[in-house]
Amino acid sequence: MASPNTRTTFKEYCLRSLGKPVIEINVDPDQVEDRIDQALQYFAQYHYDGIERIYLKYQITQADIDRARSDNALSSVTDVDGATSAVWKEQKNYIPVPTAVMSVVKVFPLTGSSSINMFDVKYQMRLNDMHSFSSTSIINYEMTMQHLDFLDNILSGDTVIRHNQHQNRLYIDMDWQTDVVADDYIIIECYRKLDPSTFGDVWDDIFLKKYASQLIKLQWGANLSKFQGIQMLGGVALNGEQIYSQAQEEINRLEEQIQLAYELPPVHMIG
Repeated sequence: MASPNTRTTFKEYCLRSLGKPVIEINVDPDQVEDRIDQALQYFAQYHYDGIERIYLKYQITQADIDRARSDNALSSVTDVDGATSAVWKEQKNYIPVPTAVMSVVKVFPLTGSSSINMFDVKYQMRLNDMHSFSSTSIINYEMTMQHLDFLDNILSGDTVIRHNQHQNRLYIDMDWQTDVVADDYIIIECYRKLDPSTFGDVWDDIFLKKYASQLIKLQWGANLSKFQGIQMLGGVALNGEQIYSQAQEEINRLEEQIQLAYELPPVHMIG
């Protein structure tokens, strides 16, 4: 049989690895689909081949700016006894991000070295020193640029960002009244789940095939365990508990293996 490259062929591969059609696999089709989804989720969470490092762009809309401006301040309310107290409002200075984004590492500055302002210090340095780059060392230029970058980081700092993959929002703590205008673009560096429907080779990953097969086997054992000890025709006895325990042991081994050998260090995923 050819290597699986679709969800359908992947499902059949996993069932064949458990004995189909020689052995009847007592798992409902919906349960198989659930276990495949579970395997894909674990694969994207812990395996470096389940995600991709990518750059995405987002165009700021006027609605984004208005939303960020509206609820970033305290409001006052009057209690029943006449006292006035401040109430915190939820910050809404965010842009939406795709659900496939696992983590955001960096937001590129909206202004910086790409400026063409002739009065910019870096622009003047390049203009005045360009003639000497072909004949002298650029060490002094590189050291000066690093010093300017250090000063810019100390005086201005990087824009603070906050992201949680379950919110599908990227909070950007900047001045939305002056730092951006409608139709500006924001570029983010992030890690995104690979889409198996686009990249069919994901289905042929050796770890994913093993892990999904054992999850289906675990479900098989769980289904049979309620009939433990029942004698079938011909004296055959169902042994769901043994199937379940074997699958659980193999799943534990695979999860330990992926976290030791295939998981990216957390520092790579954090901006």
